[in-house]
Amino acid sequence: MEDPYQWMENLKDERVLKFVEKENRRLREFLGDVTGELIEEVRKYYYMPSIRSGRLTKRGIFLMINEAGKQVIKLNGEVKVDSRELEEELGDEVLIQGFTTDDEGRKLAYSFSIGGADEGITRITDTESGEILEELKPSVWNITFLEDGCYFARFFRREKTPDGMEPPAVRLFLKKGEKERMIFGEGLGSGYFMNLQRSGDGERAMLTVTFGWNRASIYIGPLNEPEKWEKVYSSDAPSYPVDVIGGRLYILTREGKGLGKVVVVENGETEEVIPEWEYPLEWAAIIGDKILAGYLVDASSRLRVFTLEGKLLDEIGFDVPGTLTLLDKTGAGALLNFETFTVPYRLYRFKGNLELVDELRLEGDYEISEDFAASKDGTRIHYFLVKKKNVRSDKALVFGYGGFNIALTPRFFPHVVPFLERGGTFVMANLRGGSEYGEEWHRAGMRENKQNVFDDFAAVLEKLKSEGYKVAAWGRSNGGLLVSATLTQRPDVIDAALIGYPVIDMLRFHKLYIGSVWIPEYGNPDDPKDREFLLKYSPYHNVKPQNYPPTLIYTGLHDDRVHPAHALKFAARLKDVGAPVYLRVETKSGHMGASADTRIRELADLLAFTIKTLI
Repeated sequence: MEDPYQWMENLKDERVLKFVEKENRRLREFLGDVTGELIEEVRKYYYMPSIRSGRLTKRGIFLMINEAGKQVIKLNGEVKVDSRELEEELGDEVLIQGFTTDDEGRKLAYSFSIGGADEGITRITDTESGEILEELKPSVWNITFLEDGCYFARFFRREKTPDGMEPPAVRLFLKKGEKERMIFGEGLGSGYFMNLQRSGDGERAMLTVTFGWNRASIYIGPLNEPEKWEKVYSSDAPSYPVDVIGGRLYILTREGKGLGKVVVVENGETEEVIPEWEYPLEWAAIIGDKILAGYLVDASSRLRVFTLEGKLLDEIGFDVPGTLTLLDKTGAGALLNFETFTVPYRLYRFKGNLELVDELRLEGDYEISEDFAASKDGTRIHYFLVKKKNVRSDKALVFGYGGFNIALTPRFFPHVVPFLERGGTFVMANLRGGSEYGEEWHRAGMRENKQNVFDDFAAVLEKLKSEGYKVAAWGRSNGGLLVSATLTQRPDVIDAALIGYPVIDMLRFHKLYIGSVWIPEYGNPDDPKDREFLLKYSPYHNVKPQNYPPTLIYTGLHDDRVHPAHALKFAARLKDVGAPVYLRVETKSGHMGASADTRIRELADLLAFTIKTLI
């Protein structure tokens, strides 16, 4: 099929750079002074502390926190890594991607990217002296420390793997001193991922190998002897090891109806311990003689506590709908974070019961409510609404995703608060393709079923419009595909569209950057049967002359996950049919953003566009 804008895939083409420069200028003219009037307000909320990850060690609690426009990693409140200091050292914008430690808390490994790219650098440091012990380029992940080295996973983006497989592909390595050797992954192609965990007693390795976002195999063996790791469990449903207790392997699996249950594997025999409930089980951890289990009830967290034999001991709800994340656990306790639209963080420890450690709440009177819309096939679609109390609102910013088994659960969005303060309502929709209602819910929104996701979103938008709202539809990454497809299919239910870092050309996504790893979720454009259903909804191929609402497409030139050409090509096609489309291309940003200032400017522009088109 002819592609008139395929040349835009070459980001070094002078025509691309001129197009970007011209479109950025057009957006600035459209937004005028509105961004400038909002940016300090966005900064105020963006600077609020929020917890991203944590670790329990013998030296205390490590936390990775976004605060005051920077990212820091702290040990018991003392800053050990500061993104601002890294920026001064490297002379560019830095994003800390994640960290881990050894159990003692003596070694700290953290990864960071430069200029917003996914790919970056991993440093291993001495937490006492701050000395850099090792530096790995490009960045690696899933570091598991040993007494005399570490395991890590490396993602081969451009070059072949050591065993000669074409990229993109993942391999697991063992590093001791200067020597490293590949220990797992030989022959595995694109679409396979792996995650290594250590059992609670520190004796065993628990390796999960997944294909796409469904099939899984689990390997167990002595931590220090990878040649003895053996496959003990395999499933065509998502499955994850929980822990090994007394030779019994506890596994969370979504076999059955896809809602999640805990089984035990011992001597090749499998026994069900916690059966499926009516709501999905998101995660489980063994703390002492208890199983801590995190469930989703209409996309909000519910904590249940069981014995090791599966007897229910306790059920814990929360005062508002929110998201409870397991940050880390040891055999003696767990570290958890609760977050919602009006609570940037609430840190808990669990030692037999839930103990509040620290909390930050928004000042002001807000209300969080829930509702349902009926999709095209009658499926009930849940959504959250957030607004100021006792305020009549008729403007809504509606966020959706719908894919990759990812649940949209309540969290804090800094740029949404100024919208609420101006009488707006923020809506978050729980569409098929996510994990809000289990694995069947996910599969009902992937591959040939992807159209269900767009129908779900359109149903929510249509219901809000019937209630008198003007609506702005917002989505990012796979959510950008969602809004783009809804825009081309149902522009009548959208008053403004915000499309971020999107996947849009569904016939070439697998040829751009790491796009081939998404084939299990979307389908294979090179397979005639898959190509047929992909072409039916591919936003890039379904642009036609019709009445489009104001649309903002935004991306970053350094996005090395979703190629910026998706956004550029779609903008060009919309311009061809006279649509009121604007393009924002951040020259210092990647898929996950870059520095705080860059991200604040981007969020302020999104808010400005929403206000300008709705209010």
